[in-house]
Amino acid sequence: MRLTFLLASAAGAALLAGCTTQTGAAELSDTMTDTATPTPQTDDAATTETKAAKLTPPVAKREDVTIEQVGRTRTDAYQWMKDENWQQVMRDPSVLRQDIREYLEAENAYTKAALEDPTEGLRETLLKEMRGRIKEDDSSVPAKDGPWAYYVRYREGGEYPIFARKPASQAFAADAAETVLFDGDKEAEGESYFSIRGMDNSPDHKRLAYAIDTQGSEYYTISVRDIETGETVGTPIEGTYGSFEWGAGSDLLYWVERDEMGRPTAVFQRNLETGEDIEIYREADPGFFVGVGKTESEDFIMIETGGHTSGEVYVFPADARTPEPKLVAPRNEDEEYSVTHWNDAFYILTNADGAVDFKVMKAPIDAPGRENWEEVIPHRPGTLVLGLDAYKDHLVRLERENALPRIVIRARESGEEHTIEMDEAAYDLGLGAGEFDSTVMRYEYASPARPDQVYDYDMATRERTLRKTREVPSGHTPEDYVVERIEAPAWDGETVPVTILRRTDTPVDGSAPLLLYGYGSYGITIPASFSTSRLSLVDRGFIYAIAHVRGSQAKGYQWYLDGKLKKKTNTFKDYVSAGRYLVDHGYGAEGRVVGHGGSAGGLLMGAVSNMDPELFGGIIAAVPFVDVLNTMSDESLPLTPPEWPEWGNPITDEKAYDTILAYSPYDQVADKDYPAMLITGGLSDPRVTYWEPAKWAAKLRHEAPDAGPYFLRINMDAGHGGSTGRFEGLKETAIEYAFALAAVDKAGTLDISREAED
Repeated sequence: MRLTFLLASAAGAALLAGCTTQTGAAELSDTMTDTATPTPQTDDAATTETKAAKLTPPVAKREDVTIEQVGRTRTDAYQWMKDENWQQVMRDPSVLRQDIREYLEAENAYTKAALEDPTEGLRETLLKEMRGRIKEDDSSVPAKDGPWAYYVRYREGGEYPIFARKPASQAFAADAAETVLFDGDKEAEGESYFSIRGMDNSPDHKRLAYAIDTQGSEYYTISVRDIETGETVGTPIEGTYGSFEWGAGSDLLYWVERDEMGRPTAVFQRNLETGEDIEIYREADPGFFVGVGKTESEDFIMIETGGHTSGEVYVFPADARTPEPKLVAPRNEDEEYSVTHWNDAFYILTNADGAVDFKVMKAPIDAPGRENWEEVIPHRPGTLVLGLDAYKDHLVRLERENALPRIVIRARESGEEHTIEMDEAAYDLGLGAGEFDSTVMRYEYASPARPDQVYDYDMATRERTLRKTREVPSGHTPEDYVVERIEAPAWDGETVPVTILRRTDTPVDGSAPLLLYGYGSYGITIPASFSTSRLSLVDRGFIYAIAHVRGSQAKGYQWYLDGKLKKKTNTFKDYVSAGRYLVDHGYGAEGRVVGHGGSAGGLLMGAVSNMDPELFGGIIAAVPFVDVLNTMSDESLPLTPPEWPEWGNPITDEKAYDTILAYSPYDQVADKDYPAMLITGGLSDPRVTYWEPAKWAAKLRHEAPDAGPYFLRINMDAGHGGSTGRFEGLKETAIEYAFALAAVDKAGTLDISREAED
């Protein structure tokens, strides 16, 4: 099995021209004489006035736009913040309309003056702590692939990874000769944003393909490099989704096009010898996104197309020169399946026939249709099968039951199964890269208190070898921390799993502040993983908790189904129930809880701040999806049609309209006692567009001017994931944590807590 490097970014917005911003208006009027002649100012006076203006939040103009839809009418006063030319802005942020830019910059100036500058010393301390926990010259465990072992490492002070290889026979030798394939720090020179999506060597190990985005818009350019000479092979491929796969011959590359709407819709074959691109597959349904991959055996290329709850797979031999993709099984509504090649058959993971938590079937390679599916592993309600990983003589599956994952291994010859046991109350597991023709698999283990460990596990002998434990240079003792898993009673009799991390000396008597993280959409489950950054809060007396609410798959696929569409409010109610339970049992106190979520988790933050604002001392809403009704009503946006199965289609469905309207944070803003909020966004973000957080902040100030304060921070040089460098990203985390400390009156330099107000 070849090693494919897939990196996430270090890791999904008052006009100043033509209207009043009300920033410093009173101060300016006080300096005017009766004859409107400006009074001369000293430098000190001018400086004071400038500071005062920056410390007054900008107030956005209101231009009511009436929207009629499915027999309903609504009014939006801040629709002007959406640049009509937004698609071009995603690719080139410099073309953003000037009045919008000036407003966003005014918001950033206010946040800097009112939040960032007063907490500068604290932020520097936090940054120093967080950086001190990172091994700057760290490296991954080499993964063998034929004659080579591939790995990633960082240099001291480096922001971006170096991709390298060494002979496989010396994979674990520290002094083995190294070949640098790609130096991220050098490649990123001069770029304010630099995201590496894919990095993959060709099957003959002579070429390297990689995908780079320098805007944050997630339009990636794929390039191919000759490893020996360092020269670029052919012309780079522009406007891609960033995903690609090598053909068996090392001269064909399959890549995914991102269309003008920002959607991955087609797969092309690039012939590196001729430079010709041939379309292999195109998806007609705007609600289906396209991806390309390869089976672990490397025998087949797979084209996968689908939405959130349905899809289909096409396959063709990896050595085909003129491929003709074969459909495995036609798409059915609310039916998912994925394909793995193993033991001379296709093994199919699917929720067909009511298998809510999925079952495993197999089918002949030459006739893979549903009529030929044969059950291998039956459906077991409550045990969610997350994925399959094939090796020559073993089939590995990752499962989750009651929010805890496990690895199960099946032998090809005997069919015997065994499980790798784990001990802690809450932990995270992940499957790593391995060679298909091997008995050794790799997995990663971590818990909120225990740094990541990488193991090689021999599936035949059941022996495991610890290859690496994540080093924390400044020191870390897992025994200084307590990890708990509790079940918080929900509002309707269900129980919500909650993962808790605290120091052993942090009391559970209501005196400690609580940070409660949540997400709860798309079936994504937040893992009980290790984070060096969050220790900066925990070591200051915070209790850190993750609520595994409905809308995730923490308790199986039904847990996800019970948190979407007309049941979406279950997600929000679960989170509030968990928060109230934690407060009632001494893990926090009302008004000293900081809510934290990003993207769809930002929607959660917006909804719960409307639902129970008194619970919180602060809300951190990162790139928040809060303008749900408007976004789901705009089918030109990249993610809208694919996400109608998640939220509903308010363009055609009155019930969906009413359901979304009832919880959409932007639409439900009212004059409430909202806590302090830190709201972030990215100018070139194609997932949660910049105007969503900007509109929300403006409306909060207008509808609840005496609550808050509200800090809006738009990264003008990034997209959904924020800054891409590993240390630059820490600066954004330091801002969030400084805000959290201030919100519970522990910042020292800035006090925005409810206790201070009282």
